[in-house]
Amino acid sequence: MQYRTLGKTDISASAIALGTWAIGGGPWWGDSDDSQSVKAIQTAIDAGVNLIDTAPAYGFGHSEEVVGKAIKEQRDKVILSTKCGLWWNDDRGTSAFKLGDKHVRKCLLPETIREEVEISLSRMDTDYIDLYHTHWPSLEPDKYPIDNTMQCLMKLKEDGKIRAIAASNVDIDHIKQYQSAGILDAIQPRYSMLDREIEKELLPYCLANGISTLAYSPLEQGLLTGKIGMDQTYPEGVYRNQIPWYLPVNREKVLNMLEGWSDLLAKYNCSLSQLVIAWTVAQQGITFVLCGARKEAHVSDNVGAGNLELEAADLSRIRKDVEALGSPQEES
Repeated sequence: MQYRTLGKTDISASAIALGTWAIGGGPWWGDSDDSQSVKAIQTAIDAGVNLIDTAPAYGFGHSEEVVGKAIKEQRDKVILSTKCGLWWNDDRGTSAFKLGDKHVRKCLLPETIREEVEISLSRMDTDYIDLYHTHWPSLEPDKYPIDNTMQCLMKLKEDGKIRAIAASNVDIDHIKQYQSAGILDAIQPRYSMLDREIEKELLPYCLANGISTLAYSPLEQGLLTGKIGMDQTYPEGVYRNQIPWYLPVNREKVLNMLEGWSDLLAKYNCSLSQLVIAWTVAQQGITFVLCGARKEAHVSDNVGAGNLELEAADLSRIRKDVEALGSPQEES
């Protein structure tokens, strides 16, 4: 497993990280077997993964609870990452979405952040959080100044509640505002070989400023594993239906590209997931790659990418192939 330094801290975290959105289950992901999820998390830790990422919104606290159970006897082995800013306990903040009986709001008020961190600490039965993210920027008309949010986070850091600060789903302007009020060690953007928008400006800025990136959705919710065929469909409301690459016309192109890498799978004796993850980890500016899984077999497969080093010519070949796909067609 490769390990990399988190931002400007002395924290060393695994380049392959475990994402736990699916472990939360609920309307986005359907029922989840908690005992199976605990085993999956522990399998990841045993294999050298020490960076585990969760959030209160993943199953409305359920993911954090499962993570807490899984790491209870080995907290010192884990770099624990969670988030704040999606709030459903009252009407503070700006409406973001409704799901089930929950009305979720985007809220980065210092008072709600202080409440959220305590709730997360309790759910996960821990005294501190290693990396604390703002999950999404706040919105008008309750767009709270980032410098005030950051001052609150810096105070939580001073108090020992958190060790490092990160921001998810932000742009360069947001990052500069965070930097003006404190130390931002990481961001969490969406990135995969099919979605490389952040390569234009965001990644170069982070590289120049010592900010780590935790890339989420590197396998495009499973599409880049090659295991989702043309006949696979999903019920209404499932997140995958929102991804343009899942449209049949786009999915066929992706699957054909993946089939063309059979010689690479033989060369490196690896799975498609491992090849894709290894390529992603090797991209300039990508520090950590968040790989979601809730089954031991999937975790073991993903972790195998941590020891896979692709040759420069193969990295270049893969990039040319994905660039040749162009942009996905939108649903007509």
